[in-house]
Amino acid sequence: MDAKQMVEDFMKTAKQLGEFDKGYIDAVMGLIKEAEKPGVLSTKEKELISIALGIAAHCAYCIALHVKNAIEAGATRAEILEAAEVAGLMGGGPSIAYIRLVLDALEQFGAK
Repeated sequence: MDAKQMVEDFMKTAKQLGEFDKGYIDAVMGLIKEAEKPGVLSTKEKELISIALGIAAHCAYCIALHVKNAIEAGATRAEILEAAEVAGLMGGGPSIAYIRLVLDALEQFGAK
């Protein structure tokens, strides 16, 4: 998986949707911003949860974007992989297969 390209594609899609319907994309981006801001859970913790949910939903775009965001929020490779393992526990074989995409993204975004 080319994680960097997937993040780029997601942002391009958001931009094009915004050109079509600014109110819609503003609402979506507002929801994302509100949900990911620090609260009782840190942004890093929320990104780790989002990685696990992306795996469970089998969403390659979600995995790429949230691995990138988790690294930027200070998550380590070990923390990200542990979140992925929890998703594998809950989702079984198909979710475990999607951990491959997490490993690709970790490599491409230079997780430590």
